[in-house]
Amino acid sequence: MSDTIAAVATAAGVGSVAIVRVSGERAPDIARRLSKRDTFIPRHAHLCNLYDTHDELIDEAIVIWFKAPHSFTTEEVVEFQCHGGTVVAEKILDTVLAYGARLAEPGEFTRRAFLGGRIDLSEAEAIAKLIEAKSEDAAKILARQMKGELKTFVEALRDRLLRAIAFAEVTIDYAEEDLPPDMVDDLLHQLDELTERIGRIVASSRRRRGLVEGFKVAIVGKPNVGKSSLLNALLDYERAIVSEIAGTTRDTIEEQVRIGTHLVRIVDTAGIRRSKDAIEKIGIERSIAAIEESDIVVALFDLSRPWDAEDEQIMELLERYAGEKEIIVALNKTDLPQKLSLEPLEKWHPLMLESGRKGEQIAEALKRRLDAMGKSDEILLISARQIETVERAAGAIEAAKEPLQRGELELFTFHLQEAVEAVASISRPVNFNEIMDKMFGEFCLGK
Repeated sequence: MSDTIAAVATAAGVGSVAIVRVSGERAPDIARRLSKRDTFIPRHAHLCNLYDTHDELIDEAIVIWFKAPHSFTTEEVVEFQCHGGTVVAEKILDTVLAYGARLAEPGEFTRRAFLGGRIDLSEAEAIAKLIEAKSEDAAKILARQMKGELKTFVEALRDRLLRAIAFAEVTIDYAEEDLPPDMVDDLLHQLDELTERIGRIVASSRRRRGLVEGFKVAIVGKPNVGKSSLLNALLDYERAIVSEIAGTTRDTIEEQVRIGTHLVRIVDTAGIRRSKDAIEKIGIERSIAAIEESDIVVALFDLSRPWDAEDEQIMELLERYAGEKEIIVALNKTDLPQKLSLEPLEKWHPLMLESGRKGEQIAEALKRRLDAMGKSDEILLISARQIETVERAAGAIEAAKEPLQRGELELFTFHLQEAVEAVASISRPVNFNEIMDKMFGEFCLGK
C-alpha cells in the first residue's frame, strides 16, 4: 500500500459540493502543492485557493488533513471539498494525479481501511450496502453492522466453537477412559443450540433480503382480472395498457415505487392460463419466474366471475409458494354482482378492493407486511457470501455431532475447525485475497 491513491468520492453530476479524496504517504505534500500552503492542522477545515500544475487557479475549496493513523484508511488522508459539478472536481483530481498519486480502484479506500485494521469484512460489506440501502430499516441495521454488531456475533460464535475444540483436545491428551455420557450430552446440546440459532438467522436473512436489495412484489392472476389496473393505481399513472381483451399484457412490466419507507419493485405479470399462443406462453413462463423471484405475491381474483380452472391454477401456485413468500389475496371488481365462490380463498383472508381505493388498500397491506419484515431482532446477513458462509459453518457443526457420539474426538475437532474457519471468513479470514478481490471490486469508485 505504498502508492498514494485518489478519486472523486461524490456522485457524478451537478451539486453544491464535490469531494476529492487522497490517501497515502504523499497526500499532505500533494495538498501543500495544490494550495501553496506550508502547514495544515489535522482535522481542521482550511479555506484555500487551489492551483493546477501551471499555477492557474482551479477553485477556492476546503482542505482537511486526517493525520495517520487517525483516518478512515489509517493512512495520511486529505479531502478537497470544492464546488460541485464534474469540471472542478476532475480538474483537482487531474492535478493530484500529476503530483504523483494514482487513480484509486473501486473499493480501494475501504480495502485499505480493512488492511489497516480499521474495519473487518463484515463492516466493509455494511458500508457498501448502506450506500445502496432501499429502506430506512436497512439503513438502521447496516449502521449497527458498521459499528460491529455482526462482528460481535461472529466472535461469540467462534469463541463457543473454540471452547468445544479446546475441551476435546484436552480430553484427547489426558482421558484414559470413555467419555462421560453427560459430557457428550452437554456438548451435543450446545451444538444443537448453535445450529438452531444459525438456522433462524439464515431463514430470517433470506426473508428480509429486500430490506437491503429492495423488495420485489409480483401481481398475479388470470387474464383480465385487473392486474394492470392495480399497477397503474399503485403508481398513480397509466403505466400499463388496460383492455377488456384477455391476454393484453404478454410480458412482465416492472416499475419502482416507494411504499412507506421501502423502495419496492412492482411486477405486473402476464395473465396465467393454459395457452397455445407461443408468445403468450413465454409471458406466462416469465410470470411464474417473477413469482419465484419475488418476496411478496399479490394474487388477484375476479369477484364477478365464477370460479374456474384458471383460478384453480393460481391457487396451485399460491399453495406451492405459501411457505416461502408473503402472500396477499385480493378480490377485484367488487362493484359488480358477485359470482365467485369465496370458500377456496377463506384461509387467505382476502382483501375486498373498493373501486377507486384499490391502489391505496394494496399499498397499506404491503406496508404492513414490509414493516413487519424489518422488525426482526435477529442478526441480518446482508450478502449471499455471508449466508453461504454461515450455512457452511452450520453444515460442519452438524457433521461434528456423529463422531462426538462415537467418541471420535479427532474427527469431531476436525469438523469444528472447519466451522471456525467458515465463521472467521465473515469478518477476517486467514486466507482472504480472493474474497477481498471479489468483494471490494463491487464497490463504487472513491469508496
